[in-house]
Amino acid sequence: MTFRSRMVLASVVVGIFAILAASLGAYLASRNSLINSVDDVLRSAVSDVGQIPGAPTVEANGLVYEIRSPYVQFYTPLAPPSSPTLPVDPSVRAVAAGRARSYTTDVRVNGQQWREYVTPYQGLMRIDGFATQITGALQVGEPLTGVNDQLGGLGLGLFFVALAALTITILLGWFISRAAIGPLNELTASIEDLARTTNVSERLEEGGPDELGRLRRAFNRLLAALESSRVAQQQLVVDASHELRTPLTSLRTNLEIVRRVDELPEGEREVLVSDVLTQMQELTNLVADLAELARGDQAQEERATLRLDRLIEDVVELAASHGRRRGVTFRTQLEEVWVTGRRNRISRAVGNLLDNALKWSPDDGVVDVLCRAGDVAVRDRGPGIDPEDLPHVFDRFYRARAARALPGSGLGLAIVAQVANEEGGSVRAQNADDGGAIVTLHLPEAAAPSDPAADLDEPDAVHARLNGAVHDATGQRRA
Repeated sequence: MTFRSRMVLASVVVGIFAILAASLGAYLASRNSLINSVDDVLRSAVSDVGQIPGAPTVEANGLVYEIRSPYVQFYTPLAPPSSPTLPVDPSVRAVAAGRARSYTTDVRVNGQQWREYVTPYQGLMRIDGFATQITGALQVGEPLTGVNDQLGGLGLGLFFVALAALTITILLGWFISRAAIGPLNELTASIEDLARTTNVSERLEEGGPDELGRLRRAFNRLLAALESSRVAQQQLVVDASHELRTPLTSLRTNLEIVRRVDELPEGEREVLVSDVLTQMQELTNLVADLAELARGDQAQEERATLRLDRLIEDVVELAASHGRRRGVTFRTQLEEVWVTGRRNRISRAVGNLLDNALKWSPDDGVVDVLCRAGDVAVRDRGPGIDPEDLPHVFDRFYRARAARALPGSGLGLAIVAQVANEEGGSVRAQNADDGGAIVTLHLPEAAAPSDPAADLDEPDAVHARLNGAVHDATGQRRA
């Protein structure tokens, strides 16, 4: 069933209920008004009973007044009628005996519906020339033939009115649904056209402030996000191809030389093998970084509350083992900080900050690592960041001119920015006043758990996950 059909059906159902309610209300109100009018006539007839001309007769069916419109029947236990016109039931007898009050009711008389009013009555009546005190029940009845005829005509009229109203409701529902669905059909056609052409650069008309306008604007935002994602994907492929071209070309050149390896001196062979291994390592790191960027926040690791300072301490130990080859040392100033996040992702981000600082540090240099109030600041003593490069250091594959001669893929700081975004934090880079660069990763702080020790991984488990056997900054193995 189409949406238009559902709208028409809904309007028809609502219209039917409204028409039925209105018709039933009108019918019941008219019936009550007519019945009340009959009841008023019956009650007014009671006051005329004492003024009836002529004397009643005593017959086998009791005392009966000769009043035909309305019909009046007197019931008394002294002379109960044998075949009364109006039925005499226990309720009438109770009224005659003084045990019940006056009432009105519907009765059947000779197959017809009558309206009856029963009330206690006592007074003097002349029977055979003698005045006699009589006590009983006075039954006053009137056929409802006229009332029923009027109600039948009213019901027929209401039926045709309801039928006409229902027809009008269906037509109005169809026209209203057409007017309401028309813009939605146009929007659907536009979206289907976009889906067919896959041109995500196009945009829908903004529309007005109504729901359809809101839907158009939301879809435009979706198209903008999709276009941005597609552009980023294309740029990633282009940048990855560019970055892979150099090591692959170098590998191919070196492998072609391997064909003549027997002609090379021993020293050149060692250099060739070393170059091939270095290029293979660069390829491995590049593929790992690409996988890290592609995976992003799809990692299955659960978020947990953890000690950021201790996590940094473990990552610094791994970086220090790499820095010893160049005499670079890491100086830490760590305060107790609790954050909520994914341990492995945060460790990777901090590790990339340290690797970046190590790459730019001079031999025998010092890298300062500060942890305070959710900030992880890493400072090197290198040449600093060119002002032109500062806005782009966290872009994927971006490499400053000075970095093109250094190893790396230009993805390290991009991963840091991605992790910061995933964890609800931020990252910024700046130059130190006295030389070098400072890169700061900020993570939202969390409340310390009631049992801090229960939430921390064992140091050996962290070390094994990072790099197996890890040494601290002084080169001594941790227990």
